[in-house]
Amino acid sequence: MTYKKSTIIRKDVNEDWAHTGIIRAGQYCFLNYCVGNVGGTVEEQINGAFDEMEKRLGLFGLTLENVVQMDCLFRDVWNIPVMEQVIKERFHGKYPVRKSIQTEFAHVGGQAGLQFQVDAVAYCGE
Repeated sequence: MTYKKSTIIRKDVNEDWAHTGIIRAGQYCFLNYCVGNVGGTVEEQINGAFDEMEKRLGLFGLTLENVVQMDCLFRDVWNIPVMEQVIKERFHGKYPVRKSIQTEFAHVGGQAGLQFQVDAVAYCGE
């Protein structure tokens, strides 16, 4: 079996945290640790995370409509309905598959800090 070598492109690299915000590998982009508005309400943080996701997708000329899969991490998983409403407003019916997970974030601020984070996979095309 022969494999075609493809270029891997990394953008939004954070040397301090030793991670990359978005990687294009073949026909897909992989995004991690999308957060925003930390310390705000859950709804503000969810919107902030999607704002960050849009910013990173824009580095490759993509939008939220290119997102095909999301892992949504919550401090309190009972906030899923808040996220669902935000997704309806922002994804315009082009919903990705997703799963929601409750976790204790290792982040400054405890209960008053990080409430939501999203990781995703986006389709980049041929």
